[in-house]
Amino acid sequence: MSVRIPLVLLACGSFNPITNQHMRLFELARDHLHQTGQFQVVGGIVSPVSDGYGKQGLVLAKHRIAMARLALQSSDWVSVDDWESQQPDWTETVVTMRYHYGRILKQYQEGTGKDSGPTTNSHHLTSSSPRLKLLCGADFLDTFKVPGLWLDDHVEEVAGRFGLVCVSRGGLEPERAVHESDTLSRHWRNIFLVSEWVRNETSATEVRRALRRGLSVKYLLPDSVIEYIHQHNLYTGDSELKNKDVLLRPFTKQTEMLVKTLDD
Repeated sequence: MSVRIPLVLLACGSFNPITNQHMRLFELARDHLHQTGQFQVVGGIVSPVSDGYGKQGLVLAKHRIAMARLALQSSDWVSVDDWESQQPDWTETVVTMRYHYGRILKQYQEGTGKDSGPTTNSHHLTSSSPRLKLLCGADFLDTFKVPGLWLDDHVEEVAGRFGLVCVSRGGLEPERAVHESDTLSRHWRNIFLVSEWVRNETSATEVRRALRRGLSVKYLLPDSVIEYIHQHNLYTGDSELKNKDVLLRPFTKQTEMLVKTLDD
């Protein structure tokens, strides 16, 4: 019997707020990876983005972290990590992945007494060393095509070094996104596309819209999260105006990097 490779799933995003659909992605991805016969999913991480992201309607990270922890109280394998959310500036996804992968490898090495080589190069890993893959919805793959949102070498590292597990959503076609990207096509063996046959179109955007209009969101979010939202008066008409007309930090940060490069 072949030894399965231990694997951790990492989901990055706003989680504004976390929904049942966000949590469902982890279950779908785990089932799919187990069915490949290659992997044993040993953990999942929810990593909410920092307040510096600049997205319209983004409530404070302390609230998004608290809601995520309430939502995942019943999970025995998915946890919430606040490292990314506590950074003073928005953190690139690949930087967050490097951070968590370093932690995972350190725990593995301490637990086994093995040294799997430099953490900066996945080619030094043994077949039984743990892996980290980015968990996302199908719409995430389309962000790679947005001009100025991703650095080419970051896409290369996310897809090539780590890999993705992408769960289909709505009428989106993740296969097409992979096909139309030279980088993603080159690393297609490291990209796992998961079909969600029981459709759940829950959108955090629509949840926020319902909340600020005083409509019910029961069964879209865990009851504990709904209670927290009402206790702290989150997702009102005023809160949705936060960061209105503000350019997302990924765009301004890349511009700053380009200017610095030209100055150098």
